[in-house]
Amino acid sequence: MQHFPIFLNLKSQLIIVSGGGEAALAKLRLLFKTEVEIKVFALHPSLEIRHAAAAGQLALHLRALAKGDATGARLVYCANEDADEDAQVAEIARAEGALVNIVDDLHGSDFITPAIVDRSPVTIAIGTEGAAPVLARAIKADLEERLPSAIGLLARVGKRFRSKAAQLSPGRPSRDFWSEYYFKEGPGLVAGSQNEAAAEQALERLLERHLQRKPREGRVAFVGAGPGDPDLLTIRARKEIHEADVVIHDHGLSPEILELCRREAIIRAVDRHAPTAVGREAILIKHALEGAQVIRLKHGDPSDLEETVREIAALESQGINWTITPGISVASDNIAGGTIGQTPPVLRAEPILRSA
Repeated sequence: MQHFPIFLNLKSQLIIVSGGGEAALAKLRLLFKTEVEIKVFALHPSLEIRHAAAAGQLALHLRALAKGDATGARLVYCANEDADEDAQVAEIARAEGALVNIVDDLHGSDFITPAIVDRSPVTIAIGTEGAAPVLARAIKADLEERLPSAIGLLARVGKRFRSKAAQLSPGRPSRDFWSEYYFKEGPGLVAGSQNEAAAEQALERLLERHLQRKPREGRVAFVGAGPGDPDLLTIRARKEIHEADVVIHDHGLSPEILELCRREAIIRAVDRHAPTAVGREAILIKHALEGAQVIRLKHGDPSDLEETVREIAALESQGINWTITPGISVASDNIAGGTIGQTPPVLRAEPILRSA
């Protein structure tokens, strides 16, 4: 990752755009959605930029940017559509402490502006580090179709409610409350109505229910990681990984699969080939008895493995609930396809263990 993604607080900060043509206007249309102070330096600004200045959206200077103009600016966009002029502006801006973006010059820029899906305050930034802007735009279009406008409304209401929700214990109780609001209660209430009052009332009722709810018992989910390709995970396996408080995984598991875990989750590798399984079993039992939602993430299909049976027996001895989410057997990883008329390979079917 060459460009580290962050969300920079620019409220009341100064941003400068040098240039008055289409490249400058493209940046300005995005900046108009923010709460920044905007200055534009351009000898021949477009009519739309002049109208924006007349409307008070920006301060327009009918000249080129000069030394001293970038003092106090956080960001400077060089959008003159002239390489020499942009290089000169960038030199001035950097000398005066600003971060610089030169339009269509990835290597000459200090930062890049990603493709953005705006459901304020929900904002999704998509970047390809300049490798494939067309791909970033395609992902943006796909997300815009998938995400209803009500997501922004739910987030605004939720933000105002966070101080009240602090009555819940941090961690799992808080996550369960917000998950139910965003994915179950809220969407149905505001669908088609954009009714913030209804969403606030629903949050009050939901909070009361969660404050009275008993803590969820800990459990262990045995999840098959298959041959290590995230695309071969089942939908249920992905859901288990996303929701886990603790992830206990085999050594050598694919980093691409571990990347799916929550950043806040406890993630620990164990050696499945160690002479004794007592250490692994003790780790699972400890976290489950503390109320955590634990995943035992294994290579291949955990229902194929004798060690899974031993670990389950240890959990049952402590009264801990468990489930199994099968994965693709590593032995069948070399089955990638075939040709017409070829006899298909026979895949053995294994019984799926059931939770107690």
